[in-house]
Amino acid sequence: MAHPKRKISKQRRNKRRTHDNAAFVQLSKCSNCGTTVKYHTVCPECGYYRGKLAIENKKAV
Repeated sequence: MAHPKRKISKQRRNKRRTHDNAAFVQLSKCSNCGTTVKYHTVCPECGYYRGKLAIENKKAV
């Protein structure tokens, strides 16, 4: 099995790990009811997506 020839420094290790972080969730307001919704998803409150009814929601009826 292969072994490293030299110790990887903390700086070099941390440079490699700079992209291993959690991304922030982009939020927007629903154009129909105004609740906070994740981008590119149907509103869970009213069932609208981009101003059109996408899902018949039992709460809205």
